[in-house]
Amino acid sequence: MKEDLLHNLEIIQNRIRNACVKSGRNPNEVKLLLATKTVSADRIKTALENGQTLIGENKVQELKEKYEDLKEVPHTNHFIGHLQTNKIKDILKYDVSCIQSVDRLELAEKLHERLLFENKTIEVLIQVNTSNEDSKFGVHPDHAIELIKKVSGLNTIKIKGLMTIGLFSAETEKVRQCFKILKNLQQEIILQTIPHVEMKELSMGMSGDLETAIEEGSTIVRVGTAVFGTRIYPDSHYWNEGTI
Repeated sequence: MKEDLLHNLEIIQNRIRNACVKSGRNPNEVKLLLATKTVSADRIKTALENGQTLIGENKVQELKEKYEDLKEVPHTNHFIGHLQTNKIKDILKYDVSCIQSVDRLELAEKLHERLLFENKTIEVLIQVNTSNEDSKFGVHPDHAIELIKKVSGLNTIKIKGLMTIGLFSAETEKVRQCFKILKNLQQEIILQTIPHVEMKELSMGMSGDLETAIEEGSTIVRVGTAVFGTRIYPDSHYWNEGTI
């Protein structure tokens, strides 16, 4: 099992490198985030002990369950799932350095209140719904800049970029449009020079579409299935409101 995991990691890293070469990008510009939903702490630890440093959980409960087993292994933890306001207190206990899924002002304000109370700050990405699907979270692209301007006034929250979940489709060009929307939005935000806002990260692309995402400017690809193997449920199951 360990050999399979390490082999899968090698394949993914080659895919990232090849996609970067094809699009004229430096492979060092693209970070691999291991999406660890449903993956045991032991298997995550194997990846971390073999050169990986960045992981992301979808559920606060899984973050909590694996925390003790993983805390002694150096790594960076992002939260990539839909975050309910009543879980904010929990998420701040477990060394999450970035929340990739801030998609509404209410969440940002509640997060800010808790961070003030704990005298902390946190990095976030603003999640944008680029596929226009009801099953996906994220602010509508037309309202993203307005949200960013409001969140930028909360001094405990450091906006570092954008995140999206592309269309679950085998039609590459339809998926590509989602990533183009995010890239274009990033460029528009940069031109507006909003105070306290950075646009250095574009988190987009997963196991099935990472090449397309890299071609369109992704700086973080979130890969789970292609490293840890197929799960009982498809990826779409984990991004649906009812399962978070």
